[in-house]
Amino acid sequence: MHNTFHRVGNGPHAVLVLHGWFGDAHAFEPIEPWLSGDAFTYVFMDYRGYGGMCEVRGDYTIDEIASDALDLMTALGHERFSLAGHSMGGMAIERIAVLAPARVRAMVAIAPVPCGGIAYDAATRCLLEAAAADAGIRRGIIDRSTGARLPASWLDWKTAYSVMHSTPEAFAAYFPAWADTDFSDEIVGAHLLKVLVGEHDPTFNAALMEQTYLRRYAHATVEVIRNAGHYPMNETPLALVMAMEAFLAPLS
Repeated sequence: MHNTFHRVGNGPHAVLVLHGWFGDAHAFEPIEPWLSGDAFTYVFMDYRGYGGMCEVRGDYTIDEIASDALDLMTALGHERFSLAGHSMGGMAIERIAVLAPARVRAMVAIAPVPCGGIAYDAATRCLLEAAAADAGIRRGIIDRSTGARLPASWLDWKTAYSVMHSTPEAFAAYFPAWADTDFSDEIVGAHLLKVLVGEHDPTFNAALMEQTYLRRYAHATVEVIRNAGHYPMNETPLALVMAMEAFLAPLS
């Protein structure tokens, strides 16, 4: 069994792209037309319980995502590849690099959850746990994470997308998977890493990345994407493509 996926481009530099808690393999759709298909082959993968994998149950852990991703890239014939991951997917790409360091060329972490997880206060944790069964709470989380500055119609769409493209069981289980997982003591920190954050993201911001990624990776840099919050693929798709490929292109 291999996870569902789709490809964009047919270039020699393979890039596996992993989505966040509120997404699926098509969450990056706004950037797809502008990717450099001659230079890169982008592989967008669903997790178990998401997108085309909604009917597939699993343990819903970061290790499972990483293992499934490695199996998929092996099946597709990509022995070495780069990684891009958004939010929860940012933690997953770090796990892949721990499990198979020689296969990873470079990493792009987009508004990522660091490999040490996030310690929330009790009230916030209860709110996040309740989001699996409450679309209104999901909408509020999306609104806050983008700086309470986006149109109501987009918030409605993003909320509905999340509900439609993930199962409540998987969505609920992935919260402790990304919030509570901590493998920071396993990080070697030798990989090339670009961290991209939105200027309006209140949690996964430059300050958090300086305390985590910049301390753990010798070759890490952080770039702030202007006019974006937690979802630059939706908010500023062209700026995200430029930032990603400016970093990855010299490695091709």
